[in-house]
Amino acid sequence: MGLQYGGSVRIFSVYGKPGNADENAYFPQTKFRGFKNNKIRYVANSFFVGCKSDIVLLSHVNLLLPGILIKMFKPTVKLVLIAHGIEVWRPIAGWKKRLLQKIDLVLPVSHFTKDKMKQLYGLPEKKFSVMNNCLDPFLEQPLQQEKAGFLLERYGLDSESQILLTVSRMVNTEQYKGYDRVLESLPALIPQYPHLRYLLAGKYDAVEKKRLDTIIDKLGLQDHIIFTGFVPDAEMALHFKLADLFIMPSEKEGFGIVFIEAMFYGLPVIAGNKDGSVDALCNGELGIIVNPDNIAEITGALKKILDNPAAFKPSQQKLKEQFSYEWYKRKLYKCLESLGKN
Repeated sequence: MGLQYGGSVRIFSVYGKPGNADENAYFPQTKFRGFKNNKIRYVANSFFVGCKSDIVLLSHVNLLLPGILIKMFKPTVKLVLIAHGIEVWRPIAGWKKRLLQKIDLVLPVSHFTKDKMKQLYGLPEKKFSVMNNCLDPFLEQPLQQEKAGFLLERYGLDSESQILLTVSRMVNTEQYKGYDRVLESLPALIPQYPHLRYLLAGKYDAVEKKRLDTIIDKLGLQDHIIFTGFVPDAEMALHFKLADLFIMPSEKEGFGIVFIEAMFYGLPVIAGNKDGSVDALCNGELGIIVNPDNIAEITGALKKILDNPAAFKPSQQKLKEQFSYEWYKRKLYKCLESLGKN
């Protein structure tokens, strides 16, 4: 196939906009094209360029149809699908399942997603190569200074506060992040850690906020819980630095980029053991994985870290080896290069 590292590449985005600064940071403007949600133009252009390509990489299962159309007109083209999470964890339409069989290589973001796809769609092991997500190469470097004073003041915290952090959207239709389980674990910890504060960072809808407020009132946690609301990107690094540990015992993470971001900023991490979070924590090498349905396990993990946070700081070397952008590029190249040998 003669694939060359960093060779000829074209990136098409159905929702992208020409000249978008965020997208152009990742892709040279000459390589990237956004179609501003014009799906007809997107499919037509993708088909035209795809038929001239050796490899077509589909970033979502919903792009199977245009991918297969390309393969029909050029049977030698290799189709690669990136599989993230919930979009491939549940049965899909029969026609889409048949199209999935024609994919040459699937790149699931975690072993959990791979296992789900094998179970649901009967795809052979040889069609998979797990490609964990990587750290954003433009992520702000870890901060060395103390906790930001203006954030301590904003949230009514002080130097004695021991701060747990979860970063997540909180919506009534997605109650799988595990922050409610964390709330339930706190009454057993507060007598020993009276300065414990739980920072829930992210947007929330009214229904979910009401549900969480009911739990907080029932458990008497009003003085220990802080909802930040939306946090702008410019302040995210400061919020990670503000915390003493990151916890999100979820059950439906395709991978969980937020975990590796928290570890990038030096935080000990607790995650669930039932989804792609296991990959993000390298099966427990980089943090503690717990049964997200077991309040006692969550409580025990929190106690371990609060008693000795330094012992649970993630290895930055291991993090870099597993989740750096350079690592991702090398592995992706090897996966695509292997298609030319089949």
